[in-house]
Amino acid sequence: MDLFSYAGEERKKKDEPLAARMRPQGLEEIVGQEHIVGKNKLLYRAIQADQLSSLIFYGPPGTGKTTLAMVIAKTTRAVFRQINATIAGKKDMEAAVEAAKQALGAYDRRTILFIDEIHRFNKAQQDYLLPYVEDGTVILIGATTENPYFEVNKALLSRSRIFELKPLEKEDIVKLMKRAINDPLRGVGMYQVIADDDALDFLAEAADGDARGALNALELAALTTQRENDGSVRLTMEVAQECIQKRALKYDKDGDGHYDVISAFIKSMRGSDPDATLYYLARLLKAGEDVRFISRRIMIAAAEECGNADPRALEIAVNAALAVERIGMPEGQIILAQAATYIACAPKSNAASSGIFKALEEVERSGNLRIPPYLQDAHYASAEKLGRGVGYKYAHDYPHHYVPQQYLPDAIRNNRYYNFSHVAYEARLRQYFDSIGKRDYGREELEANRNK
Repeated sequence: MDLFSYAGEERKKKDEPLAARMRPQGLEEIVGQEHIVGKNKLLYRAIQADQLSSLIFYGPPGTGKTTLAMVIAKTTRAVFRQINATIAGKKDMEAAVEAAKQALGAYDRRTILFIDEIHRFNKAQQDYLLPYVEDGTVILIGATTENPYFEVNKALLSRSRIFELKPLEKEDIVKLMKRAINDPLRGVGMYQVIADDDALDFLAEAADGDARGALNALELAALTTQRENDGSVRLTMEVAQECIQKRALKYDKDGDGHYDVISAFIKSMRGSDPDATLYYLARLLKAGEDVRFISRRIMIAAAEECGNADPRALEIAVNAALAVERIGMPEGQIILAQAATYIACAPKSNAASSGIFKALEEVERSGNLRIPPYLQDAHYASAEKLGRGVGYKYAHDYPHHYVPQQYLPDAIRNNRYYNFSHVAYEARLRQYFDSIGKRDYGREELEANRNK
């Protein structure tokens, strides 16, 4: 490298964005992703021991895919080469493979080939790498924001271990920003940034799991905010909003705002108003509410408000929660909207939720009433001698798979906890019960069966 090239590289380092300068230099500096790089986890041990096989890092932007690759580069004895699939072609791969062969043959050193945005390579480009991955000429580390099961060749996948990186938690991003504020060499410590806690919380929430966005907003604040008389830079909520171009909604997750908006959201679903449901869902999303919390409320509403009037409501709510977890945001907001509006538009019945509360009150009031002996467990030796299971009628042996039989304890044998509504699918259940006489048989028949 000549003098001009060296000077250019040094200038590039100096002009690097804060997020690039603050990349962890070792495993101990990595924040988040405990599920894969926590101490004693497989990847942590492999990096420490310098015993890596081919890897695919998959996750949203700003979650640390390139960071992990750089940490590996600093800790491994192997030669480390990097290619970006957005600008590289087959010639670049051929050069990397040829250099890897020379390093292995001349110095007995393996080569780690890091391919960023590997999903950008077409099938032919990915196929070219396969034999060299297979024979150990290169150890492949691929990074992708797309699902590798859709975008990476199955042959490469079968020879690689896939690690999914999750969006960073708010607390992780706050920790990274505080680290940058206190670091005078790589961070913004030289600017004497004094950050309000609510401003850091806002930046972390607005970043939506992407540490890069939060750090770059922090740097913008440090560089552009007018200094105080003592030379410090004050990062307030107002400054934070300007730097990330997002308005903070008045919403305290631990205060009245949180409970008021979520209460309105639930009551709008219960009240069959899809427009209000979407409005309050938007309020929750814009305020940075945890999507897992929103998903839980939608699932609860499906069972509590729709119940058996529309059993599909719970299926849709659960599937939505799983889909949001897999897809993430911002696309996940569409899935939440579908589930919430389905519940808002679905037939309503609270028979199931009212029934369990009545039953819980009964248990609280009467305690552990004796279960009829013929319903008790009889799957052990000598159970029959104790009268366990004796006289039990197996419903499937009777017409319509039903036979009148007392199931409740004697003291409450005539109690009723589940009261069918006349709505939608629950009305059909009620008709079925009427057709088999489940709710119409008399007490005399009950007493006769009980005394047999």
